[in-house]
Amino acid sequence: MTHQATRKSEATRAHILEAALLVFRERGFNAATMREIATAAGVAVGAAYYYFDSKDALVMAFYEQSQEQMAPALDSILASGRTFESRLRGIIGQKFEYFAPNRALVGALSTHIDPDHPLSPFGPATAKIRDRDVAFFERAVSESGIKLPSSIQPYLPRLLWLYQMGLLLFWVYDRSPRQNHTAQLFDKTLGMMLLALKLAGLPLLTPLYGPAGELLRTIYGEA
Repeated sequence: MTHQATRKSEATRAHILEAALLVFRERGFNAATMREIATAAGVAVGAAYYYFDSKDALVMAFYEQSQEQMAPALDSILASGRTFESRLRGIIGQKFEYFAPNRALVGALSTHIDPDHPLSPFGPATAKIRDRDVAFFERAVSESGIKLPSSIQPYLPRLLWLYQMGLLLFWVYDRSPRQNHTAQLFDKTLGMMLLALKLAGLPLLTPLYGPAGELLRTIYGEA
C-alpha cells in the first residue's frame, strides 16, 4: 500500500469513528447500529465493517484515540505542576474536560465493568490502555517525591487510577447542575487523601504497613 493510500485509509477510519461518536451521542450506544454509523459517515455498510468489525471495535478505537489525544495535555500538566495536588487535580480534571462531550457514551459504557467483557476498563483487552494511563499517575507520584513504606509505594499509582475511575463513574451519573456534586466529591476526597499520605509516614502507623501491603498484594493477585 502506498503512503498516499495509507493516509487515505487512516482518514476514512478516523471519519467513520467520528461519525460513530456522533451517532452514539444522538441515539445512544445500545440503540445505534453499524448501518446508521455507515450512513452518517457516508460510506457503505461493508466499508464500515472493513474498518471496524463491531461497535465494540469502535469503542476500543475511541479509548485509544482519547488516550493519544490527551497525552500532550497530561505531559504538560505533569511538567508544569509544582505539587502532587496540582498534578493530580490536573490529570483527573483533564479527563472530565475531555470526556464531557461524550459523557452519555461513557455512562453507557460504565455498565461494562465485568473484567470478562472486552470493553471493561479492568479486563485484559484494555490492559495496554490501562497501563499507559497508570503510568501518568506513576509520574505524578515520582515527580512529586511522594514516599510511602515499600510495602505500599508500588501500589499507589494503581490506587490513584482506581480513585479516578470512581470519580468518573460518579460523574457520569451526577445529575446536579454542571455536575457540582462531582466537583465537591473530588475536592473533599482529594483533601482527605493528601492528609492520609502525610500521616502515612508517622511511626505510630508502622504496625499497619505489613498488613496493608499483604492486603494490596491479595487484591492485585500478587500474594
